[in-house]
Amino acid sequence: MHEKNHGEQLSRRVLRSGAWVFALRILDQGIALIRLVILARILAPGDFGLMGIALLAMATLETFSQTGFQAALIQKKEDVESYLNSAWTITVIRGIVLFVLLCLSAPYVAIFFKSPEAEPVIQVFGFSILFQTFANIGIIYFEKELEFNKQFIYQLSGTLADFTVAVSAALILKTVWALVFGLLAGSFVRCIVSYLIHPYRPHLSSDLGKAKELFGFGKWILGSSILVFLITQGDDIFVGKVLGAAALGFYQMAYRISNMPATEITHVISQVIFPAYSKLQGDIPKLREAYLRVLQLTAFLSFPIAGLIFVLAPDFTMIFLGEKWMAMVPAMQVLVFAGLVRSIAATAGPVFHSVGKPKIDTKLQIVRLSVLAILIYPFTSKWGITGTSLVVFLSIFISNIGFSLMAIKITKCGIGDFARTIMFPLVNGTVIILLLLPLKAAIGIGILEFVLFILIGILTYLFIAYLADKFFNYKIHALIKGSIQSFRGI
Repeated sequence: MHEKNHGEQLSRRVLRSGAWVFALRILDQGIALIRLVILARILAPGDFGLMGIALLAMATLETFSQTGFQAALIQKKEDVESYLNSAWTITVIRGIVLFVLLCLSAPYVAIFFKSPEAEPVIQVFGFSILFQTFANIGIIYFEKELEFNKQFIYQLSGTLADFTVAVSAALILKTVWALVFGLLAGSFVRCIVSYLIHPYRPHLSSDLGKAKELFGFGKWILGSSILVFLITQGDDIFVGKVLGAAALGFYQMAYRISNMPATEITHVISQVIFPAYSKLQGDIPKLREAYLRVLQLTAFLSFPIAGLIFVLAPDFTMIFLGEKWMAMVPAMQVLVFAGLVRSIAATAGPVFHSVGKPKIDTKLQIVRLSVLAILIYPFTSKWGITGTSLVVFLSIFISNIGFSLMAIKITKCGIGDFARTIMFPLVNGTVIILLLLPLKAAIGIGILEFVLFILIGILTYLFIAYLADKFFNYKIHALIKGSIQSFRGI
């Protein structure tokens, strides 16, 4: 009876946390989308390309020095306070070293991308590493204990600072520095807020044995992170090097907009489900039930969003970003399906980590990287950024087969259960595309029509979902109702 109550309490905490994270991501990315539209109207694609180069330089250094401490701390069942100072000490040392390396490597990165104007951008950009480094490590408890209401405050404070500074600077400067100053402001504010909303006060420690213990788990996170970096950033590096900063700006904008919903869904999944799965790692039946519910909700959200973005991508670009961005539309339409598949794969990764088998994730990322490495040059050479997008989709699709099969094996859910869970949203999403394409061709589209088509797509999807619930026992209504009730009960 006690175990049953504990399971029910955990389920409610997971739903409540998921509701908080989902609310945060909707608000956070709503603000980010408004920011993106405003800045895209003011700045040139080349400015976004320069920012992309700086982000790539920082991401390269951060990835290849990844400790995996955060995942290790969340995965541990026992209290982790005795580990925090050691982990924070290593984090501080790492951050300072990365800051110095970024400043020193900036000229060479600029030469590599043939963009000399990127050098000062990269050097100033490095200060964001320091702000992130000195943040309060105590905020790890927000994820570990599923206290995402506090994570909501922490994350949103930086988003608002970024928005305010970036938009204000863009109106005045009209250069890439608006993007840089916005990001620095967001990192700085989050650093300050981390100490305001959590009482823990880290200090330097010489007990490196604890850090070594954490790295025993984290080394697989490091391996997986390096592979994920090569996979997710390798295409950016290739486009920036071969096609130039402007093409990189187009490509990154296409990727960001098309994958924004999928990225937010996967972010919610990884933040909430990993700590929850970790608490269920010894109970396979409950882990299986949790996995299938997460897969159902993920598919239910991802498929209609992907369908809407695919159909409305040209119209969104013309109406909100302007004609200068239209060259990215074919790439955006391909990448939206890459994001869709990625959101499904993201339900499996936390399963591997929670049962202490992160190496599965690492091995499957090698498969994805291999496909990307083999195909990216011929496809990009022939079709530009659209070719790059096709390769990204293929690499995710092929590796996702492995992700899904391994998740099925670990949770013992069965291929039939997996297929039934995603079949309805697949069919329903296809219906939306087949409905809206001829309507759009017949009516044409402006701002009002754009909003109308979104409403038509959503209402159609929900109506078919209602029929599936009523006649085929799809149970999505109960799942969503439980999430909403948990959120209200906070």
